[in-house]
Amino acid sequence: MKTKFLKLSLLALMIFTASCSSDDDKNDTIPAVETVKVSDLYAPQTGGQGQAVGGAFTKFSFSENKIVTNDNWDIAFRGTTIIVNGGDEIGITDEPTRTGSGAVSIVSGTFASVTAFPVATTFQQDGATVYAIPTGSGNGWYNYNTSTNIISPLAGKVFVVKTHDGKYAKFEILSYYQGAPANPDPATAVARYFTFNFAYQANSTTTF
Repeated sequence: MKTKFLKLSLLALMIFTASCSSDDDKNDTIPAVETVKVSDLYAPQTGGQGQAVGGAFTKFSFSENKIVTNDNWDIAFRGTTIIVNGGDEIGITDEPTRTGSGAVSIVSGTFASVTAFPVATTFQQDGATVYAIPTGSGNGWYNYNTSTNIISPLAGKVFVVKTHDGKYAKFEILSYYQGAPANPDPATAVARYFTFNFAYQANSTTTF
């Protein structure tokens, strides 16, 4: 009888230990980082073509995957200008105050190939004279065709963002036109609508 009781006790202990081990394995598993596509994020501006540019920036949060109106934004868009929530204001009209610790590292490669965070020294914040993502054709994220007036995202540009609260995300811009047409028609394409892919790393790791 004692031998049978001992065997049952050992069996119960083994089952309990296996169950705890299984639970621990589940708790240690880091969720896979998912790629999310944002379509037609509207980034209007006023003025332009020789007139003073203005209008509110469209502020976006990677962790919330949405446009926000508070200070918990990571990047913000207005026309072709993209800013980050970290650093200094240049002082343009309607520019939001930087309240976070955001910065950007521009990496050459495909979106899928960027799996590790760049070294810290490559990250730049917005400054008093220049943005972390430069503006202008060929310098930052786009090329401007003077013949067609079409703006095309530069191929092989991935932007790794240190978010306002110290997490990390990466994004690539796919289109600047509503509906993300493969070949925008200069006569009909509606501009200032960003479509982009992003991946957000919420955990304390250094990879996507």
